[in-house]
Amino acid sequence: MIVVFASIILDHVAAVPRLPGPGETVIGPSYQIFPGGKGANQALAAARAGAPVLVGGAVGADAAADAALSLLAEGGVDLSGVRKADLPTGAAFIGVDAKGQNQIIVTAGANLKASAASLSHHVWTKDDLLLLQCETPESECIAVAKAAKAGGARVILNAAPAGPVSPDLLDLLDVLIVNEHEAVVLSVSLDWDERDPDLIAARADRELGIACIATLGGEGCIGWANGVRRSLPAPEVRVVDTVAAGDAFVGAFAASLHRGLGFSGALQRGIAAGSLACTRAGAQPSLPHSAEIEALAARMAM
Repeated sequence: MIVVFASIILDHVAAVPRLPGPGETVIGPSYQIFPGGKGANQALAAARAGAPVLVGGAVGADAAADAALSLLAEGGVDLSGVRKADLPTGAAFIGVDAKGQNQIIVTAGANLKASAASLSHHVWTKDDLLLLQCETPESECIAVAKAAKAGGARVILNAAPAGPVSPDLLDLLDVLIVNEHEAVVLSVSLDWDERDPDLIAARADRELGIACIATLGGEGCIGWANGVRRSLPAPEVRVVDTVAAGDAFVGAFAASLHRGLGFSGALQRGIAAGSLACTRAGAQPSLPHSAEIEALAARMAM
């Protein structure tokens, strides 16, 4: 089982000709509403990649909650760990420009009340994999991770959005996933001199004993585990928007690791899923299914 202690958010996505600067208004022709949140996106990505998934987290007692959970429910994700909180369901406001680049503001809402207790009914085993992000309270992430490790499960953290990660949480991790910006922020917070994501990932593997992956957008990804470096390019695709591309990578990577495909095989499928997500609009609607992930991964291996 993949267990995701998840942020659950409703995305409001506006198409704009270009992203605004500070104090600037840019007018776009339309907007759409999609289920989102890094944790929820990654949970659905893992489920679509073929893994059994359980979600813990919080939504509000409002109409937005049903919309935010709709695609997870349709995707067969176990929502027994989702609790109702006395805050509004989280929301994100996303601008996407003509080149597919995005700018995001997130209001946490009920995610501030996400609690490790929501997963107390789950019996952890060595076959489980816990997936965490940084959109829920870190103290609760630590509590869930401690329970998971006590049961023999592996723990993956996608350190996004960017920010420092406490030593208490780092000590519980098996795998750390960051993008270029998140890698630098992490390095600064640890008082490291490295600013190259490759060197940061290598140092995390070497000094912290955590397998570390740095995703590099269109350049692919670099992964370090047990002193071994893997580098995978991204396939060329027609980019519609990059929203949830990173989440697609994380979810497919976790699902592949859970299937026993190994670090390199999981990286390959993560890159395939992230690339496919760029070819479609929205967050959760863009997440690919296992058959297309496997098809693109097979072409990449040729």
